[in-house]
Amino acid sequence: MPRGSKARYSSKQKRQARHIEKSAEKRGYSSKRAAQIGYATVNKQDGGGKKSGSGRGKRSTKVSSRAGGRASARSRRGGSRATHRS
Repeated sequence: MPRGSKARYSSKQKRQARHIEKSAEKRGYSSKRAAQIGYATVNKQDGGGKKSGSGRGKRSTKVSSRAGGRASARSRRGGSRATHRS
């Protein structure tokens, strides 16, 4: 299989990558770079393609999603170190 082929990705992984790609394009990245970001994020979460036993039994991580969610919440609070005042 040639380098860069997406044949080993499951339909769920491809769907996730497309979703991340659309988000990256909204943030101003070119479509080519956005696609790279999408698949890089899926690779980070799942450790590569999951079809036909290539990664069976390995658990997915939510590290990238968690980082994005935390950054989003941080911006809504108003800064990286928002203090609680009574």
